[in-house]
Amino acid sequence: MTDDRRLVHLVDDDDAIRRSVGFALKTSGFQVRIYESGSELLKAAPDLQSGCILLDIRMPGMDGLEAQAALSAKGVTLPVIIMTGHGDVSLAVRAMKAGAVDFIEKPFQKAVLLGAIEQGFARLNHSTANREQAHEAAVKLQLLTPREREVLDGLAKGLPNKSIGYDLNISPRTVEIHRANLMSKLGVKSLSEALRIAFAAESGEPG
Repeated sequence: MTDDRRLVHLVDDDDAIRRSVGFALKTSGFQVRIYESGSELLKAAPDLQSGCILLDIRMPGMDGLEAQAALSAKGVTLPVIIMTGHGDVSLAVRAMKAGAVDFIEKPFQKAVLLGAIEQGFARLNHSTANREQAHEAAVKLQLLTPREREVLDGLAKGLPNKSIGYDLNISPRTVEIHRANLMSKLGVKSLSEALRIAFAAESGEPG
């Protein structure tokens, strides 16, 4: 018997990525379904089995952001993890604001891939815990100074340090210091973790 709760829908136009990532997932105990494009994934959307979607952000035709939006429009609520190239952080931020669980930058290590996938399955299995996560995130953000919150808000908009510094009338170096301090206070080691906390708190705020 197969366990569709451990199914990963892998979407990438690069054959080498499909083979290498597919192999890494299969050898780690996951089932893998392969799609060469966002449109191919959408065609399968009506009968998509429960699992996580690992979605490349830059693809010809329909890119990852468009595929993510189209899935949402079709009522597909499976957790999405975005794969992105270097320099695509602003796109990844948009994907996370649209509901993606995490983003991982190529080339990534197997441990990073599996960590993101596990985060996706955690959301799949504990979707009812979102309100609690929002509360915990809001509590963590209270540890930050107003200036650190402003820096985090800038990062959440996908802005580079230079732009954040310009908006706040501080140097990029000072932005770096605030960024390091806020990540330390939040107990995170990566930008995506910090953004998850910011977006989780935001999702719990009244509209």
